[in-house]
Amino acid sequence: MPTISYFLGIFIQMHWKDHAPPHFHALYAEHEAAYNIQELSLLSGSLPKRAHAFVLEWAALHQQELMDNWTLCRSNQTPRSIIPLE
Repeated sequence: MPTISYFLGIFIQMHWKDHAPPHFHALYAEHEAAYNIQELSLLSGSLPKRAHAFVLEWAALHQQELMDNWTLCRSNQTPRSIIPLE
């Protein structure tokens, strides 16, 4: 699963040929969560409140890039890196 961004201890990853809906995974310490790209909502799992807020803030800034990466992954292509949250 490629890491497409990393910030504040949070890894953002996508799976190749993953199931719908379009989503990405966020890993922070022992926590993992999946987020819907189109709705910017939590699909499964959980992160601490602060990490969750950072992930949503970052995703809102990069929603189109996330969708572009989703399309690449669905075609078994390597997703592009996305700049981290500053």
